[in-house]
Amino acid sequence: MDQLALLFILLLGAVVSVPVGDRLGLPAPVLMTLLGIVLAVLDFVPNVDIPPDLILPALLPPLLYASVRRTSWRQFAANKRPIFLLAVALVFVTTLAVAAVASAIVPGLPIAAAVALGALVAPPDPVAATAVAGRLGLPRRLVSILEGEGLFNDVTAIVMYHVAIAAAVSGSFSPWRAGLDLVLSAVVAVAVGLALGWAANKLMSLLGDATLQIGLTLLVPYVSYVLAEELHGSGVLAVLTTALFLAEYAADADDVMTRLAGSTVWDVVDTLVTGVAFGLIGLELHNAIRTASGRWGQMLGWAASIVAVVVLVRLAWLLPATWLTKRLHAKRDYDEEIPTSWRETVVMWWSGMRGVASVALALAIPLKMNDGSPFPDRDEIVFIAFGVIMATLVLQGLTLPWLVRRLGVRADTDSEKAFEKKLAIRAAKAAKRRLREIEEVEELPEELSEQLLRRAYDIGVRISPDMGDEERREAHEQRARRIRRMRRIQGEMLSAARHEVLSARSESGADPEIVDRVLRHLDVRSLR
Repeated sequence: MDQLALLFILLLGAVVSVPVGDRLGLPAPVLMTLLGIVLAVLDFVPNVDIPPDLILPALLPPLLYASVRRTSWRQFAANKRPIFLLAVALVFVTTLAVAAVASAIVPGLPIAAAVALGALVAPPDPVAATAVAGRLGLPRRLVSILEGEGLFNDVTAIVMYHVAIAAAVSGSFSPWRAGLDLVLSAVVAVAVGLALGWAANKLMSLLGDATLQIGLTLLVPYVSYVLAEELHGSGVLAVLTTALFLAEYAADADDVMTRLAGSTVWDVVDTLVTGVAFGLIGLELHNAIRTASGRWGQMLGWAASIVAVVVLVRLAWLLPATWLTKRLHAKRDYDEEIPTSWRETVVMWWSGMRGVASVALALAIPLKMNDGSPFPDRDEIVFIAFGVIMATLVLQGLTLPWLVRRLGVRADTDSEKAFEKKLAIRAAKAAKRRLREIEEVEELPEELSEQLLRRAYDIGVRISPDMGDEERREAHEQRARRIRRMRRIQGEMLSAARHEVLSARSESGADPEIVDRVLRHLDVRSLR
């Protein structure tokens, strides 16, 4: 088996793991990691041969962009305090705690190398948090905080990692220089992200065609990441900034085809890249196993100690941080979303899984110092990092669904339905306002005006049937049944038309391009 065949196996596994995971009640990323582990122990499966410095640029930009598409800047702004406590403060605390323990238990491990280990295992993975926690029916406020933490903690951790690696390789460290690098990295990233977001937004309006616009969105995350890194900024923060800018300003309410097609394309990209990323995590276990040859007891003990530090520090930080946030929330009128009970705090604690970024940073540790000597304890650092990744991703990922069910943490469906009803009412009122504006400039027959008024009301009722009274809901249901019957029959008619047109493709003299054009017209008609 060669590398290309292995890649296609991972892509196939990424697709299959989604329905299998839904049926088994297990997260698809965890299943892909287990698949990677199984492949890693098979003799005929080759070792993964991907340059470490390409893993982050290849996998992280599309995953971050896909995650940001599901949120908004205002949601981040509303949750800035809990996200800061988790994405910045907790990363610093975890890094320092891991560095202290690692330098104490691993003989001869330099402080800078220990800090690098702490930085690469400190950030929970944004993809794992979204993919695992987002499918468990958790309260939206928890998912929002986990998404925000996962997206922003990579920025802090990666900058700290680079500073620590530079100090370890050169043998010198300046706190002031490190702080300045952190600030400059963030400033450059935000500037690049905003500039590229603005340019991409303008270019999309010029392209016009949905296919070209979606193609541009596939390129933008990579361009943003690479450009920021070339300018010594944070590629992760640049991608986040670009994605948030486009989510805020590039949305056209009337561009239905681009929105539907773009959502489908990005769902496919998200599924495939996520599957490959977590499959690679399992495959890289082979190298970690080879590193521990002959020293299993000692190295497993080190890894277990660091796993305990990572897990316990998160719990010890979350409990007082959640209490403090609640106190501040109670004293002032904040819109931020916070855990409302100890059960939700426990779920947040157990959702701190490590993943793609930690693997890439571990593998990217240089082999040699500036003076040509080997990087100190590189093999030990890589093994410990993989121990943390496997323990948190596989153990926590497999047990998180059970923990959520055991604690009874569920989304507040009543508040979600209330908000949905509120939006439905706003949508119906907007449609009625527009109808009245049209009636002021156009003379409409009374029968047509009444019919359009009913349809304006139906817009809201179709979104939330609860917005109407019982009599009007019953009348709407009768109309809905008639419409469903008409659409069913019309759908069968369109299906017959599509089959007839498609059969013309195999006829002699038929132009496939014209057949596809007519078929596309029928497909679009079927969506209405």
